[in-house]
Amino acid sequence: QVHLVESGGGLVQAGGSLRLSCAASGSIFSIGDMGWYRQAPGKQRELVATIATGGATDYADSVKGRFTISRDNARNTVYLQMTSLKPADTAVYYCKVDRVVFTSRSVGPAYWGQGTQVTVSS
Repeated sequence: QVHLVESGGGLVQAGGSLRLSCAASGSIFSIGDMGWYRQAPGKQRELVATIATGGATDYADSVKGRFTISRDNARNTVYLQMTSLKPADTAVYYCKVDRVVFTSRSVGPAYWGQGTQVTVSS
């Protein structure tokens, strides 16, 4: 089992910045892909950014050039640095980890965090 703890959300004015963190805990040997998704009221959950074990990244077009995803494999933590925030970025942000290998060498399913609210005021 993997427990994900997200932090860093909050209220910020348009043009501001926030940094989200998501720390995974459990009997983890390694984690494959790590990512951030978001869900705005009345909308479907959408991908924001992902990062693979080796560091390859992928971003939604709407956040390219403004958001940066990174990870610390030693701490099983993924970060999302968000700059030039817009009201359209307002959503609950969820982290997700995939292809988790446990110390027993078993492989787990994808795990989701509980979500952290990001609100950008105009």
